[in-house]
Amino acid sequence: MAAAQGRLTDGAGGTDDAGEEDQDAKDTAPQPFRAAVDALRTARLRSEIEIEPTRPPQRLAPFAYALEASVVAEDEALADGRLVLLHEPAGHEAWQGTFRLVTLVRAELEPEMAADPLLPDVCWSWLTGALQARGLSYGEPSGTVTRASSHYFGGLAARPAASQIEIRASWTPRESLGGAPDTAAHLASWCDLLAQVAGLPPAGPGDGSVVTLPQRRGPQPR
Repeated sequence: MAAAQGRLTDGAGGTDDAGEEDQDAKDTAPQPFRAAVDALRTARLRSEIEIEPTRPPQRLAPFAYALEASVVAEDEALADGRLVLLHEPAGHEAWQGTFRLVTLVRAELEPEMAADPLLPDVCWSWLTGALQARGLSYGEPSGTVTRASSHYFGGLAARPAASQIEIRASWTPRESLGGAPDTAAHLASWCDLLAQVAGLPPAGPGDGSVVTLPQRRGPQPR
């Protein structure tokens, strides 16, 4: 099981590594944000999820923390994504809260699956279902599900057609009595979504009837 790591910013500017500046930002951050970040950093994830630090956005909120992850099975990347925690201590009208989680999830899939007209609705239900399955309280969900296909011609004609699904979403995790949401549980739900998009079976006892996307190959670098 992997422990989550990541990168922290106080919105003052970018850094090249998660060193002393990250620690300074954490020391000056409000206690609820520090608690939320600590929960993310110590979360235990299934072994197929590889977590890497990534630079958080600089201007979306006064405080931000970011993780990126890949689902890897038998040395093949099946899906990848990014999860960003935003914090506005004064509250944000659009969020209806002081925290916001923002995500990108993407994976390649078989072209015939990409042609399924119900695919976007199914993928969105996987996100909301992953949150509900862990009993999490959240609000103001929004996002898009995009499917794209690439066909190659001329000198690239030997390449097989490729299709990709991409989920961009955000939601407001409800705060607990201490002022911080249960970010570890939200991260676990996000990883459930990643694994489901990657076509992996559930990690433990659960609904064996859940259908996942059959995968052909991992995401292509951009």
